[in-house]
Amino acid sequence: MNRNIVLCGVGGQGILLSAKIIASAAELTGFEVTTHEIHGMAQRGGSVTAQIRYGRNVHSPLILEGQADVLASLEACEALRFGHYLRPGGLAVVSSQRLIPVTVSTGQARYPENLDKRLQQAFPRLILRDFCALASGLGDVRMSNTIMLGALAAELAEITTETWNEAIKLCLKPAFLNSNLAAFQAGAKA
Repeated sequence: MNRNIVLCGVGGQGILLSAKIIASAAELTGFEVTTHEIHGMAQRGGSVTAQIRYGRNVHSPLILEGQADVLASLEACEALRFGHYLRPGGLAVVSSQRLIPVTVSTGQARYPENLDKRLQQAFPRLILRDFCALASGLGDVRMSNTIMLGALAAELAEITTETWNEAIKLCLKPAFLNSNLAAFQAGAKA
């Protein structure tokens, strides 16, 4: 059994930290793990992606189009941009947050209309939630990524809740630990 997970969003949303937590949880479970990241213009709000592969025998960090078991996105339009990675029957976990890119704000492009409807059509298995609102309710919008991890954790049943908690402890500074463990739980309930 191998798992293929694609994460996407924009710079500053915590995609790379989320990838690190998933990889740590898989490694703690005893799987071989490989990762791949692309974060070229992340500091300017550009696209960020991470690929995580884990299982008994993982030979490459790259996920081919149509092979991801899970696509998780912290920005709604980014989910559509990277939807071609999701396999038929795969799960899309998407934040309803919309971050308007520079090309749209300068009039060079248009942000897609009817985005929720387009997401529902693109992804038969879709968890679409306002992770930012949930994070704000917990006191810090920066925890949207940890809430997203909680929401996708049920799909990765081979990793126990205890292992997820241990991975979060390994990847976060102590000052942010309790709030992020609560965020993970909130995502699991969402």
